[in-house]
Amino acid sequence: MKIAILGAMPEEIDPFIVEIPTQIDYYAGNKFYKAEFAGHELFIAYSKIGKVNAAITATLLIEKFKVEALLFTGVAGALKDNFKIGELLYATKLAQHDLDISAFGHPVGYVPGNEIFVNTSKKLNKIAVKTAKDLGLTLKSGVIASGDQFICDDDKKAWIAKTFGADAVEMEGASVAQVCSAFKVPFFIMRAISDVAGHKAEIDYDEFMENSAKTSADFVLKMIEKI
Repeated sequence: MKIAILGAMPEEIDPFIVEIPTQIDYYAGNKFYKAEFAGHELFIAYSKIGKVNAAITATLLIEKFKVEALLFTGVAGALKDNFKIGELLYATKLAQHDLDISAFGHPVGYVPGNEIFVNTSKKLNKIAVKTAKDLGLTLKSGVIASGDQFICDDDKKAWIAKTFGADAVEMEGASVAQVCSAFKVPFFIMRAISDVAGHKAEIDYDEFMENSAKTSADFVLKMIEKI
């Protein structure tokens, strides 16, 4: 099976490149790493930050490299106080919090022809839950909201949480979800929590990124062994 592994930043895919031998294909201004693992053909890439970059890369992975499933990992900020820094969250569904034509009477996050929320793959989510159990890790589920903004204002966070019932916020997932849904490619989106709602906890972000990326990579590779 051809499986895509996608992150937004180089740090989020580096552990995969270290863990398994890869070769590089350059296309459309980006690098796509190819590898063999657990009987599957892997295509690994980082999209660069933001919904447009993520949508372009996801589309290329599907159209050019013909992937049959897509696994996305990265970090997100929690919008509710039941999360701890470093915990893993997988999306059950995603929405774009910055998509707004409400002036025409539509709900925020909606445009004609699309739904507000895009659901992730139940099959891949079940594999993730089994993987977490096998690894002894806590894996929570919830709604993720995406937008081309780094959200640090508490009032904005509260609005996103209330409007979409969202548990976490980031900058790429919903666009990847829309692409995969359009092409009918099953997908899984997991985020490590980098900051917690209502708290200003100081962390060494470089150290956090390195540790969370390694944990996420180990998790995804274990998932792939079960696919």
